[in-house]
Amino acid sequence: MLTFAPGPSKVYDSLPKYMQEAYSEGILSANHRSAAFMNLYQETENLLKEKLHVPADYKLLFTSSATENWEIINQSIVQAASYHIFSGSFGKKWFDYAQHITPKSAALKLDPEQEIDVEGLDISADFDLIAITQNETSNATQVKNELIAAIADKYPEKMIAVDTTSSMAGIELDFSLADIWYASVQKCFGLPAGLGILILSPKAIAKVKEKGESGRYNSLSFMLENAENFQTHYTPNVLGIYLLYRVLKDMPEIQHVDKLIKERMRILETTIARSPKLRMLIQNAETRSSTVMGISGKQEFITEVKKAAEKEGMQMGSGYGALKPTSFRIANFPAITDAEFDKLISFLKNY
Repeated sequence: MLTFAPGPSKVYDSLPKYMQEAYSEGILSANHRSAAFMNLYQETENLLKEKLHVPADYKLLFTSSATENWEIINQSIVQAASYHIFSGSFGKKWFDYAQHITPKSAALKLDPEQEIDVEGLDISADFDLIAITQNETSNATQVKNELIAAIADKYPEKMIAVDTTSSMAGIELDFSLADIWYASVQKCFGLPAGLGILILSPKAIAKVKEKGESGRYNSLSFMLENAENFQTHYTPNVLGIYLLYRVLKDMPEIQHVDKLIKERMRILETTIARSPKLRMLIQNAETRSSTVMGISGKQEFITEVKKAAEKEGMQMGSGYGALKPTSFRIANFPAITDAEFDKLISFLKNY
């Protein structure tokens, strides 16, 4: 079954080859204090910086998932409280996690069709970190680089953390605009779930040292101490890291991936716009995601389309939360081949 679910998503077709290479090279049995693992970590970080255009002085850390990063950020970096800007369920969940750790955290919930009004933002000195959900998987929205830049310019004294779970490795992000970026590999990286990515700027690392939070399993100070030697603080998902390394090694630089993804999204948008039955969940092109398309309709129609797709060997992603009965989502991720994308478009043209 070909899946267009937005996570866990279709993995790269080259994955069996990568797995065999991992076994043959003996990396699966490598101790995480060994030279073999430290070399793998360093090469993976170097490739990430090269292929995704991450600044050279930023640091890559490995976690279990994007969800774990919610806790790590508020636990080890936030000193006063965090201010969260979001429009959907995953942004709300990040905010909920933050409130458990720093109850004074606050939020601005946007309408999914509404861009952030940066000029109208009023974030007081009570908050030292701004949390932005750049790509909201639940409702297929995104925040553009330009808006993140405007927020960074308005609040240079604050830390900025960005959730790019469904966009990192799919579209070009300007990592210099924020201090903390995170994702999981089961979306645009085209890999199985089980590995989270956390990227920190020198400013974020300095904030970790200033706060001095330690003593927990996932304290950033402990993680960074190990990462200085390209080691992890726990026995890591070595297979996941190796697969990430292989995907990064083979993928083109992000500007080429970005071009492909945005061209495909334009085709998808045009197909839906010309359909008498299909309707995009997000009407505002300025807030519509480039990597996840939401399609809405009456519950009976949505069920009909999903069942018809399954008969054609394709799985559409279900809607999320309150949107589940009246929408489905389509992943526009790099691991989907041209032939598979063409099959999707041909199917949607029936409506």
